[in-house]
Formats: sequence, structure tokens, C-alpha cells
Amino acid sequence: MELRHLHYFVAVAEELHFGRAAERLHMAQPPLSQQIRQLEDELGVQLFYRTKRHVQITEAGYVFLQEARQTLTQAEQAIVAAQKASRGELGRLVIGFVGSATSDILPTLIRAFHERYPEVELHLRELTTAQQVRAFRDGRIHVGILRPPIHDDTLRIETVFKEPLIVALPERHPLSSQVQVPIDALAREHFILFPRQQGSGLYDQIISLCQRAGFSPQIMQEAIQMQTILGLVAAGLGISLVPASTQHLRSTGLMYRELQASTAYVEMALAWSKEATSPVLDRFLRTAREIIQRREK
Repeated sequence: MELRHLHYFVAVAEELHFGRAAERLHMAQPPLSQQIRQLEDELGVQLFYRTKRHVQITEAGYVFLQEARQTLTQAEQAIVAAQKASRGELGRLVIGFVGSATSDILPTLIRAFHERYPEVELHLRELTTAQQVRAFRDGRIHVGILRPPIHDDTLRIETVFKEPLIVALPERHPLSSQVQVPIDALAREHFILFPRQQGSGLYDQIISLCQRAGFSPQIMQEAIQMQTILGLVAAGLGISLVPASTQHLRSTGLMYRELQASTAYVEMALAWSKEATSPVLDRFLRTAREIIQRREK
């Protein structure tokens, strides 16, 4: 039995006339009658009572009609779903992101993508840059929002934006009264940073910036999540150098200040596998690029 047989049967059942059903199906009447007869033989039941002037559906035919309509509806839905999936309008996307992305690009991107493609199932995973690289290797994420540089030949990296580093201070810190803080003024401060193995690119930039100012930072506390780092700063346990977009993450007892004469910029980037062929991923990347272009205007 094929789907066309169900189409033939439903047409005859709804018209109760082989001639009108054949016209509706754009076919001749004799082949239609033959197809219905073959369907009855295959099912082993009579679907219609036939006379020269009248066609009536049997009880078995009535029951089969309900199921046939449901099957055809499901088949049509499957076709539509497959077509949407091929266009990237339906499917599943797992997104890895660093914590600092939540203060800027991530909410805007997710909101815009969800509004355009509400039937795509999004799964968000907060992961450090290093964790995202491992997640790509294990096939656990499809796209990442992270901090370069990334040394992995299997990934494509596309910069989203660049931003300066700023200093996060406890609210009552003596340097909080300054509009801009000289980097060498931090030489005796206790730093709170994330472990290098969780994101060597940003970590190395911070260390290099301090060393160019003539000192090596005294790292007294380490934390993986940006919110935790800021919380420790607000508690007065030290200071930290963070991307400028982090200013959106407000906390009681916390102040942000620009670095004086600093040329230290850090990047946020999208990453995905070079072998990826997902239409949903293509839609996501296209949406991200449009958002970035609008921000740059």
C-alpha cells in the first residue's frame, strides 16, 4: 500500500462517486476503480458497496477513512517538517557561551534568532573557552561564543566584536575615585582571575598588559565564572581586569573604571566546526552577522 492509494480512497469516500473522484484526482475512472479494488484485495475487506447508480461506504470503509485521513495528515506534516529543517527553520542547536557573553551579545542574539525561527530548539551551555573547545571535539555543542585566540585547526573562528579591558574595583577602593586608573597603579593590588587553563587567550593578555607596565600581578584568588569573580571583588578580596561589556553585570559594592592610556583590547568570537553542514547553524550565523553589522553602523 502506498500513500497514493489512501489519496484515491479518501477522494472516493468523500465524493461517493467514482467519476467525480476521478475528475478531482485528474485521472480516468477505470484506473481509479481498479486501484480501489486492489486496495480492498490487499486489505481483505470491502470498502464500498457499489451499484450502477450508487456508491456507499461500508462500516469497515468508514473506520479506514478516519485512519487514512490521519495518516495523510501526518505524512503532510512530515513533509513540511522536513522542508523546514532543510531551510534551517526547524531543528536543534546547542550553543556554548562564556559567562561574559551574557552581559552583551548573547541575549540580543538569542532573542533575535528565536523571534525569526521559533520552531528551532535552542540549548544553551555556559562553558569556558577551553571547555567549549573540548565540547566541539566531543560533539556536544554546535556553535560557541568564546574568547580567542583558539589554536584548533578543526574550528572556524569569526570575531564578533573587540572591546577594551577595564578594572573592576571594590566600591570603597581608593582608586574608585579616579575616572581612569593607570595600569601601574595596580602593581600592589591583589588580583582575582580565572585559571589560565580555562581561557589562556584572555588570561595571557591580562598578564602581558601588567608586565608591560613593569609588574607581574599578584593573583590571590581564582574563579571560573565571571559572576563569581565580580562577587569576590565586591566583597573586597581584590581587583580584576575584565572586558568592558562586563559593566552590564551590576553588583552592590562594585565599581568599574577605565584603564588610562590602555590599548588592550579583547575579542569575542563565534566558533563552529569546519565540517558542520547544519542549515540551522547557517541561519544562526547569518543572524549573528546581521546583528553585528547593525551594531557597527
